[in-house]
Amino acid sequence: MVQSYRRDGLALRSISLGIWLKENGGEVFIGQITLGGIVFGAMRGGHIGYWIDQSYANRGYTSRAVSLLTEFGLETLALHRIEINLRPENDASKRVAEKCGYIFEGIRPRYLHIAGAWRDHLTYVKENPKIK
Repeated sequence: MVQSYRRDGLALRSISLGIWLKENGGEVFIGQITLGGIVFGAMRGGHIGYWIDQSYANRGYTSRAVSLLTEFGLETLALHRIEINLRPENDASKRVAEKCGYIFEGIRPRYLHIAGAWRDHLTYVKENPKIK
């Protein structure tokens, strides 16, 4: 799996990163964030997905990771838009998206197959203000 992440990252198709926290003299792995589905050309976009260990939730770590990866995508990769798609019942992820400046764009019915069924998702978007 690590080789696959590395290959996708080097090809700029998907960038998956661990979220680490310095704690008690060491480092603790607390989550993961991915800028995936990276497409250049006419679309020039991607999507961000993330998760955080529940014991580290609501402390700003996810928002910081999303902000930093969004900045990388918009500034360094010069993407036009980045999406965050999340389940309607996931209030914590809604707060992260909104806190990071993502704007609600709409609902995608039956968007992803999760836990045995096609699930609706809310789509939040951040566009690059430097790209007209």
